[in-house]
Amino acid sequence: MRVEVVAIGTELLLGQITDTNSSWMGEHLAMAGIDSHFQVKVGDNQDRMVSALRIALTRSDAVICCGGLGPTQDDITREAIAEVMGVPLVRDEAIVARIQAMFDARGRIMADNNARQGDVPVGATAIAQVKGTAPGLICPVTVDGVERVIYAVPGVPYEMTDYMERVIIPDLQRRSGEVATIKSRTLRTWGAAESTIAEMVAPRLEALDQAGAPPATIAFLASGIEGIKVRITAKANNDAAVAKILDDEEVALRAILGGLVFGLDHETMEFVAGRLLVEAGKTVAVAESVTGGLVSSRMVAVPGASAWFRGAIVSYASEVKFDLLGVPEGPVVSADAAAAMADGVARRLGADVGLSITGVAGPDMQDGQPVGTVFVGVSDSRGTVVQELKLPGDRDRIRQFAAISAADLLRRHLLG
Repeated sequence: MRVEVVAIGTELLLGQITDTNSSWMGEHLAMAGIDSHFQVKVGDNQDRMVSALRIALTRSDAVICCGGLGPTQDDITREAIAEVMGVPLVRDEAIVARIQAMFDARGRIMADNNARQGDVPVGATAIAQVKGTAPGLICPVTVDGVERVIYAVPGVPYEMTDYMERVIIPDLQRRSGEVATIKSRTLRTWGAAESTIAEMVAPRLEALDQAGAPPATIAFLASGIEGIKVRITAKANNDAAVAKILDDEEVALRAILGGLVFGLDHETMEFVAGRLLVEAGKTVAVAESVTGGLVSSRMVAVPGASAWFRGAIVSYASEVKFDLLGVPEGPVVSADAAAAMADGVARRLGADVGLSITGVAGPDMQDGQPVGTVFVGVSDSRGTVVQELKLPGDRDRIRQFAAISAADLLRRHLLG
């Protein structure tokens, strides 16, 4: 069963509203084991809507229209679907009565336009509305002798999700005759470019291709300051079978990528570092210069950070580094300064581990160091380690890259 999502609304094309509905549908269709290969956006124009629907019906077994079921003049999804079906619209007075009852219950007057929401293409089935005034639609269509179906749901998210969960996904599963589930797992990496990651994984991709019907697929997603994501997707008859495929593929990829993998799915670098600190029974304090509080801000965004995060000193001015952290007089963009900052903040704030960051984000060089030069340091009872980085981009990107790089050094240090 192949399903296409057609999101309707000129506001989507203009960027006035972010299309979160299509993302939700894609995720939940996959969870139900239903393939969705295309998602399309189209404005509130009947000719273009009809064209999008007809194209969708040539390559998909079912189409879900989202939006355009409201009471106003630009809500023309009903008209577009009727044209595709080649049938007229007929007003269902039972639907109108339900809408009227909703307004009466709220003590409000129903506008005449709301009656338009009771218009149903001949041969279609209305889905009773529960959370809003717009009913959903199930519309059978025959294309080249093959029966297809168009579903229509409102664009209001809480109404859309109700129709999808209550009626449409179960109906799609019934039509497909297949019980399956599709799930993904994402390995998050830091420290190598997308091309390097892809080159490392290439032999595994080739092995999966040679399997004929591969149990899993692998895709790469460059995520800027959050690193490179390697997504594994698997389809099987049940959750246990999918989990087994994902587990096996994760083991294979971790063997290839090693320490480049820092977390799974929604785990941030700071989340992973915090978990390692908790496991080791240690706390951390941060001394920041170039990042101006970004590192500590990311850390306190992790739920439960109070168990392992002692605090931070934003030592932006050189004098603060000298006076509070015990950095020797001299260049403050240096390995020596980073080492002293890490040791000093741990002592000052009573932490087991000190983490530091100093560098040049621009616009001008400092202490003879070019823009993009950053030193990160970590210090604990085992000693002090400093890493020099040469980071690309503008001022903001340098600071963001520096923040996650510092957290990565902490992670690696905790792992030994």
